[in-house]
Formats: sequence, C-alpha cells, structure tokens
Amino acid sequence: MKKFLVRLLVVLGVIYLLSIVAAVLVISHRGRVPSKTILEANFERQLVEEIPDNPTAKVMLSDRGTVRDVVDAIDRAADDHRVVGLVAKVAAVSMGMAQVQELREAVLRFRAKRKFAVAFSETFGEFGPGNNAYYLATAFDQIYLQPSGDIGLTGLMLESPFVKGTLEKLGTKFHGDHRYEYKNALNFFTETKYTPAHKEAMTALMNSWFNQVTDGICQARKIPTNQFAALIDRGPFLGKEAVDAKLVDGLAYRDEVYDQLKKKGGNGAEFLYLHKYLERAGRPHDKGKTIALVYGVGGVSRGKSDYDPVQGSLTMGSDTVAGAIRNAAENKDVKAILFRVDSPGGSYVASDTIWREVVRARKAGKPVIVSMGDLAGSGGYFVAMAADKIVAQPGTITASIGVLGGKLLTSGFWNKIGLSWDEVHDGANATMWTGTQDYSPAEWKRFEDWLDRVYVDFTSKVADGRKLPKDKVLQIAKGRIWSGQDAKNLGLIDELGGFDTALKLAKKAVGIPESDEVKLVVFPHKKSLIESIMQREGPDNSEREGASAALARVLRTIQPVARELHAAGLDRVDSKDRGDDVLRMPALEPGR
Repeated sequence: MKKFLVRLLVVLGVIYLLSIVAAVLVISHRGRVPSKTILEANFERQLVEEIPDNPTAKVMLSDRGTVRDVVDAIDRAADDHRVVGLVAKVAAVSMGMAQVQELREAVLRFRAKRKFAVAFSETFGEFGPGNNAYYLATAFDQIYLQPSGDIGLTGLMLESPFVKGTLEKLGTKFHGDHRYEYKNALNFFTETKYTPAHKEAMTALMNSWFNQVTDGICQARKIPTNQFAALIDRGPFLGKEAVDAKLVDGLAYRDEVYDQLKKKGGNGAEFLYLHKYLERAGRPHDKGKTIALVYGVGGVSRGKSDYDPVQGSLTMGSDTVAGAIRNAAENKDVKAILFRVDSPGGSYVASDTIWREVVRARKAGKPVIVSMGDLAGSGGYFVAMAADKIVAQPGTITASIGVLGGKLLTSGFWNKIGLSWDEVHDGANATMWTGTQDYSPAEWKRFEDWLDRVYVDFTSKVADGRKLPKDKVLQIAKGRIWSGQDAKNLGLIDELGGFDTALKLAKKAVGIPESDEVKLVVFPHKKSLIESIMQREGPDNSEREGASAALARVLRTIQPVARELHAAGLDRVDSKDRGDDVLRMPALEPGR
C-alpha cells in the first residue's frame, strides 16, 4: 500500500510538472495570430443570442456561435494590425432581420478600417428564398458566386397558419379574448385568414423590412432605388444573370476565391477561423470600468432560465434575470447595466418581476440600457420599457403592447371518441379553468376584468417609462407589432443600432469617454459544462454539495491551462401553463 501511494504521488507530480511545461509552451505559442491573417467566417450556421447554464444546452448548442462572439471577433480584428481581411461563406442564412443587420454593421465597421471583406456563396437559396442571405452579403465590398449557384432575390413574404378549421373537424374550439384587435396570436385558433387589423400590421412590417433591404442593397451595389422593385421582379437570378445585373462581382469556385485572397493578403497570408481568432486574440471590452451584461432570451416565464431540448428554445426565467439585474445593481464595481433582450414575451407576472428590478436598478443609480435582438415584443417589451435607453435594429420586431388569454374547449372531441367527463365542484367560478366546459357568464366577466387590468397596467407603465402621453400609448398599443424603424418614429425606442450602439450609450450614461475601454462582465457568472451538470437542482444533500464545490474549484484551477491548450489546437483528438403566455407574440414565418 505504501509503495502504491509513493508511486501515485510520483505520477501526480510528473503530471503536474508536465502540465506546467505544457502551459508555458502553450502560452508562448498561444494563439499565434499570423502576421497577415485573413479571418474566415461561416454564416450558414444559425447564431444564438446566448448559451444558457444548462448541460443539455451546452451540448446541443456547442456547434453554434453567438451573435456577440461574431461581432466581438470582427470588432477586435478591425483594430488588429495582423488582420488584413475577412472572407465569409454566406448562403441560406437562418437569421432574423435584426441579426443580419447586426452583422452587416460589424462588417461595415471592419471595412471602415481599410480592410477588405469578401463574401462567397455557393448559392443564395438554390431554388429557395435568399433575400436575407444576399442582404447580408452586400455589406462586403465584393461578392462571388459559384458558377452553378443562383440568387433567390424575389422579394419578401410573411405567412401564417390558421387551425380553426382543423379544430372544428376535431370537435373543439378556442374561446378567449385579447386587448385589442392587433393582438393577433389568438387568430391562429379562431380565424381562417388574416383579420383586417392582422393583415394591416403584417403588411406594415413587411413593407418596413422591404424598404430596409432595398436601401441596404441599393446603397451597397450602387443600384438606383427606383429600379430595385423591377429588378427583383426578374428574380431569381442564375449565375450569369446575377453578374449582368451587377448583383455579384464574379463567378468563381471557393478555391479560386481563396487563391485570389491569398494574393490580396500578401506574401505569407494565412486564413484563421473567426472563433479561433477570438480565442487567441481575446475579446474586446476586457479592461477598464465594469459594465454588466445581462441576457434576457426566450419566452418569459417564472423560475429559472432554461433550455428546452425538444423545442430547441430558451426561456427567460424571472428568477435568473431579475436576480442578475439585482446583483449587478448591488455590485459596487458595476457602473451601468447593458440588458440584451430577445424574446416573444410570455408570463405577465414574470415580466413584471423583471421590470421591477430594472426600475430598482435605476433608482440605485445604475443606468440600464436595453439592446434588442430580432424580437422584443409583448412581455419582451414589458421587461425593457423602464430602461434609460432602448436600442433596436430597424428590423427588430417589437412592441405588441397588449394581452390575450382563453382556453380550448374539448368536450366535442371527447364526445367523438366516446369519452365522457363528470365533475363535482365547490365555488361559483371553480370550473373557470377546465376545457370541458365553457365559461359561465360570471366567469367570463372575471376573465374580461383580468384582461382589462393587465392591459391598463401595461399601457400605464409604457407611458411612464417612455414618457409618452397616455392617449398616444393607447393609440399605438392595441397589441400591434412594429418594426424597430417604426418604433423609433413612435417613441417606443430611442436609437437604431445594435450591441455597439447600446454600449456607447451605456458609456455616455456614466460619463465614460467613448474611446475608453470598458470591461463587460456577464451576470450571472457563466458556468462550464461540468459545473452546470454538478450544480443542477436535485435532492438536498450536503455531501453532494461539498463534492460539487470541490470539483468546481478544481475545474477553475485547471481551466486556464485547458483553454490555452484549446486555443493552440493541442487538444484535438481524431474521431468520427397556459397562463404563462398572456404577453406572448405569435410566431412569424417569413419567406426569406
């Protein structure tokens, strides 16, 4: 036994020494960013706003970058003398309009530093829509298309499904109400096509997006704006047609484009993936005064933020997000809070919980600046409306200031299959929530009173937070969605732009010069995959808690070495409640 312990200690000592040597070697090699680097990006993969502290999410989303990862890498490279250019593969982009605009802004900032940026596409659509993908590509100074490719530039379309007829065939129907006519999520259950108000809102959103795409493409490709509508009516475009229409700069295969870029980059130019560059060069915003970064992503719900692997969706838990804002407000080192919101809404109560912490943070002297992503509507707008400033992209979907509710009546379906129900109850309104009975007159009145109360609270807080006359709020609310561009004109947001614009406003709010560096700190602290697994909720067990804490300490000790190994590429191994949605927006299915 004694010999075994001696040998074990010797082995551990050798491993320890080797790890130190490896760390020294890695640090010296760390992240060798070539003196002439051409960044390489792949915008075919879907980006997410954040990867939450959930083991499943960390596994399922591990191959996706975040919007901030991409923007940070491009912004860091813009000021890095070792980076001479950027090449990106662009095709069927699984991004919303605002995400595309965020990336376009980053590419344009990169080009403003006199560095080249080239987009390559095998195809923009391939017998499918390629509007968003091509719109993104036009931020680059040159666009090359594979000879066999095409450009699905055919205009925009928004479409929505309706299941009223399906429910009728099943013997069911939905009974509910909304505030007011533009709060159209219930139309999915109660209509067979757009109502006039629904169609009006969708048309306005589509027109706003179309104008933004038109302006961006025409400015980039030097196409007269008054000729653009006629141009897209000729789409989709085959390769040679795209060249003739000056939509692309040439037809070329990937190897031909890359050979050309190597020459353009100069002798010894090397390509480096965007995420590898970020690992080696480090993020921007890593020193200076502290600004907290809080993410509010996904449907708003009570409890902790989480990830649904079945739906592939995130939830904005009020416990997590409100707690993060509260902790940031109480942290003496934090000067301001940057709140990134990307949410269709959800629970009214959860939204109100987060709203309250935004108000309290401001009262504590911590300015709150909201940066909206693709979507910040209904409850997603509720959590943002009390901020000092709200920033959104022109293509962000926002507002939807309203409320809805109801229940699916299923007794007809059960009758069809021979299943019967019976019940006993005590209380005049005890049957209010069951789907086997419709609302009684008294229950319906209580339900309508509840909708009114939520709507009055929502609109009153909008008027107070945005410093707008109550009459104006009531006029532009009614559950209507607006594009970021329209929301700016209506006073529902303050500035158009992305993360970069919001950060500038956060600096300004606390008197930090725009040119000064700041340190962005994410609240709450992001855990590693192993930490997330060990700290998942479970039965109370002090021994397990102690073991988890010990393992977490060990992980934090060895993670710096592991990160260095990863950055240098030395770690590779070859191998082959229904009530929660009262402030929620409907899904949109844009023809991209």
